[in-house]
Amino acid sequence: MNFSTIKILDTLLIQKVTITDEVLSVDLSDGRSISVSLLWYSRLLHGSQEECQDYRLIAGGMGIHWNQLEEDISVKKFGSGPIVWGKSAIIKALVRRSPPWKLELLNIEKKLA
Repeated sequence: MNFSTIKILDTLLIQKVTITDEVLSVDLSDGRSISVSLLWYSRLLHGSQEECQDYRLIAGGMGIHWNQLEEDISVKKFGSGPIVWGKSAIIKALVRRSPPWKLELLNIEKKLA
């Protein structure tokens, strides 16, 4: 990203957020829509539907905060590449969830091994 790209991103605001099982999409104040795979955001990927829908726009629309997932994504960071969380962060996120998190934890550990 060059300086002019960063300056443009400083002026963009998020107007709308849409989350599906696979994709996070935002509509921006300049009319563009950007979508990225939830594979880029581990906490959203492993969050329940309720957790993923519990968000609010922050800094006047410059970012998104997920209350239950303790996740923040800014316009600048959105689409710039994956946020990779370590095994311990994923496990902590799963522990906060109600049962059957133990089964999910075992499946995650197998995938990470």
